[in-house]
Amino acid sequence: MGDVIELRGLRLTAVVGVLPEERERAQPLELDLDVVVDLRTAGESDDLADTVDYGALCELLQALVLGDQPLLLERLAERIAAAIADFEAVEVPVGQLDITLYRDDLRTRGPTPLVRRTLIQHDITDKVVVLVDDVLYTGRTVRAALDAIADLGRPACIQLAVLIDRGHRELPIRADFVGKNLPTARTERVEVHLIESDGVDEVVIMRPV
Repeated sequence: MGDVIELRGLRLTAVVGVLPEERERAQPLELDLDVVVDLRTAGESDDLADTVDYGALCELLQALVLGDQPLLLERLAERIAAAIADFEAVEVPVGQLDITLYRDDLRTRGPTPLVRRTLIQHDITDKVVVLVDDVLYTGRTVRAALDAIADLGRPACIQLAVLIDRGHRELPIRADFVGKNLPTARTERVEVHLIESDGVDEVVIMRPV
């Protein structure tokens, strides 16, 4: 057994439960975590790179508690970038954009909304930026993303690529690239599964029982 790092009283806000009324509002959670690692290399090298990456650990914990939505979007974007590289021989950088603080329902998501990491390592000024989303629904998430991008620079153009457009828009937002238009009822939920995380590429419509 390796070294054990005890993390106690980790606080976050997440949507948990299976009943509809449970999933309407985020709830505060407190977690205890034991991390088993081998720190012998870090002790010998005294190099920060060999120690525990608490940022990566936090992201893993978020994915386990909140689901893999950020990872799913990142994988979709990476697939698109790989396809462009294959067809056009052009390498397109992929970044991560957190929109939590730009959401128009922020006040209803609990007292301490969980803010993830924005990781964009290239200057976006005067560049073409393509926002990637799995399901386009009301358009409010995209609106938040546009506000977040505006704080990072002034792109020459912002485009939107979505895997599924399910309709029911509440804002005047339209995707530039759509994998499939999928008519749905508001009571239905659309889930996207990827082979990297779910073992299969599929889109599932979940209907209320």
